[in-house]
Amino acid sequence: MQIYWRLLSFAKPIEKYAIPYVIFTILAVVFNTLNLALLAPLLSTLFKEETAAVIKPESWVDIMDYFSYYVYTIQQTWGAYEALKWVCLFIFLSVLLSNTFRYISQRIIENLRIYTLLNLRKTVFNHVMDLHVGYFNQQRKGNIIAKITSDVQVVQYSVTSTLQVLFKEPFQLVAYLFILFAISYKLTLFAMLVIPVSAFVISKIVKRLKAQAKEAQERFGLMVSYLDEALSGIKIIKAFNATERIKNRFHQENITFSDLGRKMSYRQQLGSPVSELLGVVMVIIIVLYGGSLVIDNQSELSASAFITYIAIFSQIMRPAKAITESFSTIHSGIAAGERVLELIDEKPLIKDQEEAIVINSLKNGIALKEVSFSYGHEKILKNISMVIPRGFTVALVGPSGGGKSTLMDLIPRFIDPQEGSVSFDGIDIRNISSDSLRSLIGIVNQESILFHDTIANNIAFGNPDASMEEIQLAAKIANAQDFILQTPKGFESNIGDRGTKLSGGQKQRLCIARAVLKNPPILLLDEATSALDTESEFLVQDALNKLMKNRTTLVIAHRLSTIQNADLILVLDQGRIIEQGTHYELLVQEGLYSNLIDKQKFTQA
Repeated sequence: MQIYWRLLSFAKPIEKYAIPYVIFTILAVVFNTLNLALLAPLLSTLFKEETAAVIKPESWVDIMDYFSYYVYTIQQTWGAYEALKWVCLFIFLSVLLSNTFRYISQRIIENLRIYTLLNLRKTVFNHVMDLHVGYFNQQRKGNIIAKITSDVQVVQYSVTSTLQVLFKEPFQLVAYLFILFAISYKLTLFAMLVIPVSAFVISKIVKRLKAQAKEAQERFGLMVSYLDEALSGIKIIKAFNATERIKNRFHQENITFSDLGRKMSYRQQLGSPVSELLGVVMVIIIVLYGGSLVIDNQSELSASAFITYIAIFSQIMRPAKAITESFSTIHSGIAAGERVLELIDEKPLIKDQEEAIVINSLKNGIALKEVSFSYGHEKILKNISMVIPRGFTVALVGPSGGGKSTLMDLIPRFIDPQEGSVSFDGIDIRNISSDSLRSLIGIVNQESILFHDTIANNIAFGNPDASMEEIQLAAKIANAQDFILQTPKGFESNIGDRGTKLSGGQKQRLCIARAVLKNPPILLLDEATSALDTESEFLVQDALNKLMKNRTTLVIAHRLSTIQNADLILVLDQGRIIEQGTHYELLVQEGLYSNLIDKQKFTQA
């Protein structure tokens, strides 16, 4: 229940919905119960039961006696048919009011459900976006998507619907019992002995639902992961003739998920016929026991009162059944809730201090002091120390897996070092506002990250207020304007999901144009020209060289032209800086850098 109450906290301020819901639900329950209670005077009038003079009861607790008194008074004054008309009128008004109040209460609970979903999904998504980049390197994206979509949906439904059941149905149960006691307390005491039997049987049926629900949600997350991977890598899958293998992998996971869903449905659906059967058995027992009392004149119950009693008692199983079955819904909701809360409880290792420093420029430079970083047990960076003076271009080179990209991720604070520090102008970046820090940085990655939007909006992603003239100028500098103008709608052309309508070189040039438009004082270029052909690379490199002037630039490149112009080259191998210097200084050392050049690890341009 601790998880349940924590999930319910996302409905705050819950009193905005709870107070009116309670009021209208109570009114709906009262009039719904009154509908059945009015059967007694209706049947009494129809059967023309002979009754002695009825005395007005002293307390409203004797509600059935009140009905008898007023019906008797009307019969004596205006006749039986007039009494029948009044009883029918009251039944109509009672049904009208009970349904009106029930509708209003359902509207309120629906608003609560939507509000809870909105708040929970917003909280989860915001928290995910605040997590450090390293977290996503260790998680399946599909599993995260499943938690934000399907799991959140299950949570909001189960929490609000069970809240509705756990309040309304117990109150309805109490209202029915009140009327039953008013009709015959002896018969009701006997009936209450058999009610727990039904609840016990149904609770046994739904006992294992929580474990099954959690496993089903985890399987769904895995299935979404397979789907995401298949759609993202569709070209590779087809190129390696792996279509059937991928189909079978997804199909097998789909079968497992479906089997779990089938087992859960069987268990949930078993509750309804079992409870209905138990309800009929209980009604039969009451009919036999109570009927014998009426027939043998051992009870004060009239025939009309006994029929009313049976009608109300047959309804008492509905709220009892709803309460019991709601526990199966709670089990599913808590299972989904645990997965969602796991995501919310994932600590964002990177977050601003309460009074983070705001910086507007880089005056001196960037320094890394004895920085170390690990993914799990694998140490990627080992005691890295380096300085990037303001306005310098520093190139990172070395074998694949040496730690170049990880080192670059430290600068915009995508990750934090586990040891050592990164500082801007002598200020530890953990004390600097992330927003102000990243506003100074422009990034072009090896992988072209674009969005399903127009060309203009992709270029202006980091500067959404840019004019069309500024966007066009950035595209021209990045050598992208020519191919843009050849598209059907020019800058307003949609590039498709992840830029699927563009070639690799075209996508990369849009990413470079995006960095150009932002016009940042710090540039991070991770293989920025790797996807370009030689001609395009030459033109873009020339534009980047102009852009890099008087800017602080950290670049990872396999193009020799990029490295030759760097003010400082750092050679990384197995997480350590093993060589540093200019291009010619490193060639003279005849170390790893010179060896990479000799083996043509860098492309000539």
